[in-house]
Amino acid sequence: MVKSKYQDVLDLGQTLHMKDGDVKVEDGKLKIWGTAKTQYEKDLLWDAIKKAGGDNPQDIMADIKVTNTSIYARHTVKSGETLGKIAKHYYGDASKYQNIFAANSDILKNPDVIHPDQELIIPNA
Repeated sequence: MVKSKYQDVLDLGQTLHMKDGDVKVEDGKLKIWGTAKTQYEKDLLWDAIKKAGGDNPQDIMADIKVTNTSIYARHTVKSGETLGKIAKHYYGDASKYQNIFAANSDILKNPDVIHPDQELIIPNA
């Protein structure tokens, strides 16, 4: 029962290719653990946990580590995106596009010019 309640979380973990992941039901609680590639992926998992179980779920215990804490995420540019749209997606604030531009100054020369398939570093806010 508790496992089916959090099936979306388990599916997301598989989609994100969590390392060393495992799931166990013990004393009516779902216990999950694993390692996400970035803090952003960890945040996605916690958002899915809260969506299924509320802000303070009592029926799940999660231990999610992060492989690379030096950056928030990696993002592959899609057609039609701007640094402002990307900043809004990750930070909730389009004006933080300058942080992304600065973190990628080795490949970006103008904040108004990005190209599909470029992989950008999304720095910690």
